[in-house]
Amino acid sequence: MLQGLTRTDRRILEVLQTEGRLSNVELAARVGLSASPCLRRVKALEEVGLISSYVALLDRRKLGLDVVAYVEVQVDRRGDAGADAFRQMVLREPAVVACQAMTGAFDYLLKVVTPNLDTYADFTMKRLLKTPGVKDVRSSFVLETIKDSTALPLIQMFQD
Repeated sequence: MLQGLTRTDRRILEVLQTEGRLSNVELAARVGLSASPCLRRVKALEEVGLISSYVALLDRRKLGLDVVAYVEVQVDRRGDAGADAFRQMVLREPAVVACQAMTGAFDYLLKVVTPNLDTYADFTMKRLLKTPGVKDVRSSFVLETIKDSTALPLIQMFQD
């Protein structure tokens, strides 16, 4: 589908990444289409999986979630049991909002969000470090967020 994307398709994706609640009529006006063709293009982008979902982005501070930590985790590689237990803990733990398998000294990078340091310590001591196979953990705390975007850099990928 990437080769078949038009400038209008790219513009639809760019607008929806930052303003996903626009009505079809508003979106059509922003990208220079009438409503029906715009809706058809959006449906086609959804069907091929380029648009995977629509979400509401919440203000974590207004919800009292003041601590963001990036946690490097090393797991025991002498069997699959440790990695499997770690993955299961990550999937059921709401404080872990992102997890990536990594190259380098650590196996995984977690993004953990909690209300305060006590809650973070509880997560780390009672759940993360007690997960079978977890060998080492290093935490770094966010002091200030300079940029936090969910929008992908489409302009760099699709030069017309």
